[in-house]
Parts: sequence; C-alpha cells; structure tokens
Amino acid sequence: MTSAPKRAPKRALVTGGSAGLGAAAVSWLQAHRYEVVVLDRDRPWTGKTPVQFIRCDLASRTELDDVLPELIAAGPYSLVFLNAGINATGQFERLDVQAHIDVLRVNAEAPMVITAGLLEAKAVRRGGAMVFVSSLSHFTGYPGAASYAASKDALAIYAKSMRQYAKSRGVSLTVAFPGPLKTDHAEQHAPEGADASKRMDPDLAASLIIADARAGKKNSIPGAANRFAASIGRLFPKPVTAMMRRLIYVRLKP
Repeated sequence: MTSAPKRAPKRALVTGGSAGLGAAAVSWLQAHRYEVVVLDRDRPWTGKTPVQFIRCDLASRTELDDVLPELIAAGPYSLVFLNAGINATGQFERLDVQAHIDVLRVNAEAPMVITAGLLEAKAVRRGGAMVFVSSLSHFTGYPGAASYAASKDALAIYAKSMRQYAKSRGVSLTVAFPGPLKTDHAEQHAPEGADASKRMDPDLAASLIIADARAGKKNSIPGAANRFAASIGRLFPKPVTAMMRRLIYVRLKP
C-alpha cells in the first residue's frame, strides 16, 4: 500500500513584512501554516516561526533588480502580499524632490516590477492570489500627502489593468484599500491631535484583506467605517476632499 504523496507547502511573499500591516499579514500567514518570504529593508521579528528574509531597499531600482531572481527562485507562491509603502507628508512644494521620487518608487514602481517578474516567471501558483495594498485615499483624496495618494492610485489602476493577464495565468488580483491603521508609520505621518483610537488594528485589517484575496475578490475595503467613507467619497468627492484638507493638511506641521 503506497502512501499518498505529500502536498507542497503553501508559500507566501510579503513585501514590507517587518512592521505594521505587513507584519500582521506575516503573523496571519504563519498561523495558517504558510511558509513566508519577507522582502524588506529591515529584518523582521519572526517570533516562533522563522521566515526567509530577503533584504532590499525598494527605493533603489538597482537593489530590486539584483534581488528579483532570488525572489522568483524562492517561489512558487500561493499568495503574494504587496504591502511595502512609505509616505511623505507636508506641503508638496516644500518637500524634498527625492522624497517624492522615493515614495513613487517604493509604493508604485517596485510592486509593478515584482508583479511583472513573478507572473512572467510563473512564480505564482495557478489558483494563487496577489494582493496590492492601495489606500482609502483612492476614494477620499489625501491633501498633504499628494505623492503617496498618487502612488497608491497608480498601484490600484495597475492591478486593474493587469487583472485579465493574471487571470490567464490562473492568478487572481485583489486591490486592498485600508484606512488609517494603528501603526508606528501612521502615527509618524498623522497630523497633531489625530485620534489614534479610531484607527483599525492591523491584525484585523490583514485578516480581512487576506480573506477577500483568498475568496478571489477584486477589491477589499476592510471595515464597515472604511466602506462607508469610500461610498461617501465616491458620491461627494469635492466636499470629502475639502473635509480631508481641514482634518489633515491644515493640521500638519509646516
């Protein structure tokens, strides 16, 4: 009597998996028996279960091109969570030009390059899913963080445009639009007096987003409050953007 062949372990890739939403995604995936590869500038705290860590500063296209073959070889992946992101807040014209460039490279160019490389190399399993972490600002605007909002919008449109091609490879694409999260990154870029208690726990956000991705949903807006904000933003874009300006832009440090 022959034993049944062992199933290949599920593998996942998380970019920006060292902190915040990315770290929460890593924890969820490990709890559900995924082997996890983390691509980040900083080595993650791995807890009881180690991860395969690939170091890369995604603001450097040279570094990304250098590690892409290693990233592909670490697959194939059942789930790819493209989460890495940075922000630059303040008056647009007063921010250093390099800050805008870095935001666009990390938030938009890097996930585009990674996606193209993985799909071309068939490094995502048929039946697998890819998550693109955009932002709730897609629906509401983000005065005071124009480059961030632009980069996240670009990522959402890229994913939408790639969906049919990915489908031909047996891969589903989900765009996630999380709102404010309880993370150090959010705290760093929040205006003075912002109420952190209203931000969503990243563990909850990660679990909701991954559930939507595994279900093959095109979009994921985690949380009823965020879905309401997205709906209002769609219906009344100008008043909502004006409100966001009052809540964020005018309260940012000059």
